[in-house]
Amino acid sequence: MSPLIVLVGPMGVGKSTVGQLLAERLGTGYRDTDDDIVAAQGRTIAEIFVEEGESAFRAIEKQAVRAALDGHDGVLALGGGAILDPDTRALLAGHRVVYLAMDVEEAVKRTGLNAARPLLAINPRKQWRELMEARRHLYEEVATAVVATDGRTPEEVTRAALDALELKEA
Repeated sequence: MSPLIVLVGPMGVGKSTVGQLLAERLGTGYRDTDDDIVAAQGRTIAEIFVEEGESAFRAIEKQAVRAALDGHDGVLALGGGAILDPDTRALLAGHRVVYLAMDVEEAVKRTGLNAARPLLAINPRKQWRELMEARRHLYEEVATAVVATDGRTPEEVTRAALDALELKEA
């Protein structure tokens, strides 16, 4: 069992929204590893960060991604930082991976870069830029296709992802 499509990209890019639309269009299931983590841990991602720190969260995330890659055959969305782990990047090889990309101004519009995002709590614009400088090449490394989301509706992004992967709707 292997996902039909894996979505990666920064927080707030629309992985959940586009993932659900893709699953509907393809007649398959949708799964989000962040949701898996919250369900398994019984607390929010922000709470895990605050209570245990980022490294503990990343270890939990790594296991959640591995389980989802092995146990889901629909559309799978990964948390924004999942690609930081080299083992996770290696596991993504051979999968159809779509990197949903956006610039900082779009990120501000979409997320408000608010405190609910633990990695963006202080100076959100600067933090977001630094996160993207550290991660952009990793998203690109694992991507089969890159789809820009700036100024596009979720439906337009969904269509662009299907076109980029040459997949037909169910």
